[in-house]
Amino acid sequence: MERVRDVSELPKAHLHLHFTGSMRPATLLELADKYGVRLPEALTDALTGGEPPRLRATDERGWFRFQRLYDAARSCLREPEDIRRLVREAAEEEVRDGSRWLEIQVDPTSYAPRLGGLIPALEIILDSVDAAVRDTGIGMRVLVAANRVKHPLDARTLARLAVRYADRGVVGFGLSNDERRGMARDFDRAFAIAREGGLLSAPHGGELTGPASVRDCLDDLEADRIGHGVRAAEDPWLLQRLADRQVTCEVCPASNVALGVYDKPEDVPLRTLFEAGVPLALGADDPLLFGSRLAAQYEIARLHHGFTDAELAELARQSVRGSAAPQDVKAKLLAGVDEWLAAPAG
Repeated sequence: MERVRDVSELPKAHLHLHFTGSMRPATLLELADKYGVRLPEALTDALTGGEPPRLRATDERGWFRFQRLYDAARSCLREPEDIRRLVREAAEEEVRDGSRWLEIQVDPTSYAPRLGGLIPALEIILDSVDAAVRDTGIGMRVLVAANRVKHPLDARTLARLAVRYADRGVVGFGLSNDERRGMARDFDRAFAIAREGGLLSAPHGGELTGPASVRDCLDDLEADRIGHGVRAAEDPWLLQRLADRQVTCEVCPASNVALGVYDKPEDVPLRTLFEAGVPLALGADDPLLFGSRLAAQYEIARLHHGFTDAELAELARQSVRGSAAPQDVKAKLLAGVDEWLAAPAG
């Protein structure tokens, strides 16, 4: 058997991790018990050692089931100490998987009602990130995400808030939830506000719908990165455009299979994107629901797509280059990737 290097020791950046979805299963069970929340059976089964829930999110009913599980988990985050715990533990998990830079994605409106409002919620999150950076040594920033199913005016409010806190650790602006709902162009003004404030544009697209949603993110939202973007593989012209513009796609293989976008790990078009020259940043999306964290995504690339250690190193480099990390941090991480690859395998 070929000797290979440990992907958990490969320095990398994680650019696609949702806030509630980053929670440890044991933490969610403890918080549910603390607040007397009865979690859906599909969720408790998965959290106590069963298989991750299989959700056909490619249809409306399946997406509703996924959202119901996510909302149940989010309802257990009620106090500032819960937020601090989630962020600290997420950082610890990232360090364990070799992540040296994390951009965690959050819609603060989801937590505002229990944390005293929109501004206090974001400040608690940012304070928690600062504490986690001090405690773990990881580089960590926040990407504020609007919700496609809410009114575009709400997105503008969030964009202005994100810009206001750009000097406190907010580095980007996203758009999440069911991409079949809400046209990208409806949110163009919010993204213009964010870009004018110096934030990265990183909307979701090309997961539940096809290449057109990726084109919309490029044309209407001037995306620097695409959350997912895998369906771009169905359009050679779009692949070329992403490669030419070096727009990073945040590909989440385990999530794609768990949500029914593809049937098997080997069906995710990692090779197609990689060989077309599209920059990739592997992501775990929602490990709480999908059962695997960042290093496991690199293992999927190795085991199901035949990526060599040199190619895995290049994936790590692409994740770093696509991040909002300062140049000196990027240089240090890229040097670390070279060191990993230069070390003996096994």
